[in-house]
Amino acid sequence: MDELTIHDDGSGTLKYAINLSSSRVKVNSILALDSLDGKKVPNIDEIKTKVQLFKKTLALQNGISGVSVLENYTDFIFKFECNFTNIDLLQEGLRKSFSIISNEKTISESNFSWLSWDSKVLKRSIPSIATDKLKNFTDIDLALLKTGTYTSITRFDNPVVRFENPLSKLSKDKKALMLRTDTYSLKEKQSLLENTIYLFSN
Repeated sequence: MDELTIHDDGSGTLKYAINLSSSRVKVNSILALDSLDGKKVPNIDEIKTKVQLFKKTLALQNGISGVSVLENYTDFIFKFECNFTNIDLLQEGLRKSFSIISNEKTISESNFSWLSWDSKVLKRSIPSIATDKLKNFTDIDLALLKTGTYTSITRFDNPVVRFENPLSKLSKDKKALMLRTDTYSLKEKQSLLENTIYLFSN
């Protein structure tokens, strides 16, 4: 689940949550392996180290503040939050941080270009780095994908005038939009959560 709050001046807050509690048996079985599909499987201590490095690295990025990460390694629930001064610095900060923790220095800006904002119109999609991961899911994982859900919420200071994704649900005060789909459908069609949102302007 992601929740994006964006203010009139372009600043805002990004929240992201992953809940794998319903799959914790499978996750534990994977963590017990030395490798999977030819790739080394990290242990929990290594994962914790990566999470802390991501948190510290992102907190040092220009325009980013209030970085927090809540980790639950019993039920495998993770919650991330940060504040940003503008959309471009948010995306650049995330790109640099992921480049460092993954040791992939060449991660392109396009991998983290999923938001565009001009104070009246917000265009959003799913980062290609996330959709690429979905494409790599095996047939064994398909049953889990069909039971999982992805929810995307966008909040504004001003009312929404119109939006292009027909799956969107507008809140009563017209200042928030929600999109929800199952993760299997998202794997098959990454454009399901794409949206262009037009706001009322004074």
